[in-house]
Amino acid sequence: MRFADFRDMVLRMASEIPAEFLEGIVEITVSPRTVPHPEREGIWTLGECIPLPGEDADPRHLQTQVVLYHGSFKSLAAVGDGFDWREEAWETLAHEVRHHVEWKARAPDLEAYDAAAEANYARQDGEAFDPHFYRGGEQRVDGSFQVDDDVFIEMRVGDVPAAVRFRWQAREYEVSVPAGVSLPVFLTVEGVVEPPSGDLVVVLSRPGGWRDLLRAPKPLEATVEARLVRGAE
Repeated sequence: MRFADFRDMVLRMASEIPAEFLEGIVEITVSPRTVPHPEREGIWTLGECIPLPGEDADPRHLQTQVVLYHGSFKSLAAVGDGFDWREEAWETLAHEVRHHVEWKARAPDLEAYDAAAEANYARQDGEAFDPHFYRGGEQRVDGSFQVDDDVFIEMRVGDVPAAVRFRWQAREYEVSVPAGVSLPVFLTVEGVVEPPSGDLVVVLSRPGGWRDLLRAPKPLEATVEARLVRGAE
């Protein structure tokens, strides 16, 4: 999509946002810049909510500028087929406006989500990561947590079991746990019916024990195959 067309689309979207959410946003604009992630190849910053200097420290008076980066959208669109410019632009715009609203309300939920997404990139790249990062994601109705396209099912166990059972999409499954491991354990599950768009991960941790998690330098990760428990649907 050409820069001018993208800019016009974004500004039309901005006009559809209720005015109360835009209070304090001095400008919603589109930049031609491409903003790659400083460390991770293939990831780009699509937009930012930029705080502007104010007269006082009262968050109710916060002013910001929201910027979407056309070059970053172009780079992401070039990665594969099926890129939906409109959907991605709307999600990015809504994300940055939500940043503004939460900053004014001193509600850090979205910042926690962004930190969770960054830690999830580290997990996917095989780097060390905060072992309870997923709790900053969106909690689903079934009690699991979602970070971008990945879903994390947390299970508290006293000791490492040989196998664990969990429910996904109204079905019960069982997976084997690798022998000789210590908690916490991240099990990427394959073979379920109706999997999420990204990874389905069963996280085994000690009951009530965030201190145990924090002492772990790097959680163990393994890929396991799910077995459907017959008669449990």
